[in-house]
Amino acid sequence: MPGSSDPTGAPDQPPPVALAIGAVGIALSLFQLYGAGIEPLGLFYQRSIHLAFIMVLCALMFPALGDRPRGPLGWTLDALFLAAAVASGAYISWNLDAIFGRAGFWTQTDIWMGILTTLAVLEASRRAIGLPMTLIGVVAILYGFAGPRGALPWLGDWLPGILSHRGNSLDRLVGQLYLGQEGIYGLPLGVAATYIFVFVLFGAFLEVTGAGKFFIDLAYAATGRRPGGPAKAAVLASAGMGSISGSAIANVVTTGAFTIPLMKRLGYRPAQAGGIEAAASTGGQITPPLMGAGAFLISEYTRIPYLQIVLVSIFPAILYLGTVYLFVHIVAMKRGMEGMPTDELPRVRAVLAAGWQFILPLVVLIWLLVMNLSPMRVGFWAILSVVAVAALRGAAELFVIGPRRGTRPTGAAIAAALRGGVDVIGRALILGARNAVAVSMACAIAGIIVGVVGLTGLGLKFSSMMIALSGGHLVVALILILVASLILGMGLPVTASYIVLIVLVGPALSEQFGVPLLIAHLVVFWYSQDSNVTPPIALAGFAGAAIAGSKPLETSVQAWKFAKGLYLIPVFMVYNPEIILGGPVPYVFYSGVIAVLALAAFAAALEGWLFAPMDIVSRVAVVPATIAVFHPSFAVETLGALALAAILGWNWVQARRAAAPPTRA
Repeated sequence: MPGSSDPTGAPDQPPPVALAIGAVGIALSLFQLYGAGIEPLGLFYQRSIHLAFIMVLCALMFPALGDRPRGPLGWTLDALFLAAAVASGAYISWNLDAIFGRAGFWTQTDIWMGILTTLAVLEASRRAIGLPMTLIGVVAILYGFAGPRGALPWLGDWLPGILSHRGNSLDRLVGQLYLGQEGIYGLPLGVAATYIFVFVLFGAFLEVTGAGKFFIDLAYAATGRRPGGPAKAAVLASAGMGSISGSAIANVVTTGAFTIPLMKRLGYRPAQAGGIEAAASTGGQITPPLMGAGAFLISEYTRIPYLQIVLVSIFPAILYLGTVYLFVHIVAMKRGMEGMPTDELPRVRAVLAAGWQFILPLVVLIWLLVMNLSPMRVGFWAILSVVAVAALRGAAELFVIGPRRGTRPTGAAIAAALRGGVDVIGRALILGARNAVAVSMACAIAGIIVGVVGLTGLGLKFSSMMIALSGGHLVVALILILVASLILGMGLPVTASYIVLIVLVGPALSEQFGVPLLIAHLVVFWYSQDSNVTPPIALAGFAGAAIAGSKPLETSVQAWKFAKGLYLIPVFMVYNPEIILGGPVPYVFYSGVIAVLALAAFAAALEGWLFAPMDIVSRVAVVPATIAVFHPSFAVETLGALALAAILGWNWVQARRAAAPPTRA
């Protein structure tokens, strides 16, 4: 039987299943739009119904037996999972008032439904995200049971002293995970079921209406003539689309399909082309206004307005993207590359004329944020603005531009345009729902981990361990967080990695080491991105390698090199908090200048080139000077900045001498 292709990575589906996926996806998206812009629902209603929809999609999109034909056994397993998914949300929604009335005195039905829902969440995680994330959830549950008063007292004997706790009974743990506000239906899923979904849907509407091609064409028109033009366009286009798409991997696959072949044609090695795209797409996750899902989560955890999170993240994002851009430029200059021929590039005026409608929704989004509307309501109106401008564009083509070209708007043409518009809206609703499956399941499983951490006090224990291992040194603590984020990132999506890490190490960073709360969250969020580009498992790098036809490990090494700002900029935030929290204008400006100087010098030292080839002495001297710039002492910081300026100035002088014509005697 022929199947339908699924861009989410799910196997091809038989037509009836594909039809069911479409129907459920449209229903979920309409339900979310209703809650976002018409009638907000209560906390547990919104989250439980959202999760039930998501798990139903998991059952339809990801068969129990993987890519193999379902067969009788597969259909039976999927049907059981489907029933559990529906029952999990229906039970809470139908009995919510009675559950609240019991106030912790749960019935056996409550407990059994909690067990069923927890198992369904673990199975949905296995299908949608993979086994590593599911195993971490299972380990968290087993840890919650371990202890002398727990359901598995013998397991507590295997725990080191600092990790031991009294243990929890089945009723207590299930009540926490299923019926409490710090478990499956806790804050992570709450953010996924509200803010994240509506902006994922916004990105889906932009995608199906052609915004991706518009942003890529605009980037090429702006940078294509410069040396290494396609690579520079990849940085700009991937950053723009990555912020909206919410997934570095998805962004590599979409924009990389255009940018990587052009980079290779221009002279970049395949591994370099794939690495540049991976590093640029990762930058989209830290680029305002959406920052993937990060800005919403940080806002909820810190209780700082979403708009403020967006504003303070602008300069760090520029630093990161500027560093990737500089790497690209240096590689192009070293290889003597030239820009693309003018006749192969789109013109800015023509691109804007064809796609102006994609800019208006972004303007509406930013304006509504400035007006301090709820992010959910902002997303709702941003989606409606996409539909409105697309309809206006279609009407203009039909009734204004067409008649000028001699084409009259007949009834058949109008009917075809209406059918096309309905089809586009339907595809966007389905795509938005499918794109949200992975992040919602990651947040649900993260809710299990967060619930266990809160119940057992693991967060404080982990913080104590970090303080002990670091010896009270902040730099060592930051390195430990970086290593932990890399290890977690091998099995967890970025969003889940951030949630788990901030719960475990956030208290130590802010309370023990004195790092301001917002900066602590930004540091952990930035470091949670490194699994996209850091070997041995660099998911965005692997995606870039697949398109570039290069070796995955070599491509990941290149991505890791181009993404160096991901590691240095958070350290600069910690030791120069003024660039995030504000301060005297001259000092904020000074901090920004030395940050640019340090990142430029570090990139030049790694590549051995800036204005001209750098000698080995200059490259080695950059290292201690860069370390000095990140020092908390103002005097040491200034000396480091002056040293870097001198090194780069000497390189500029060498370039001028090399370019000067020889003098005649």
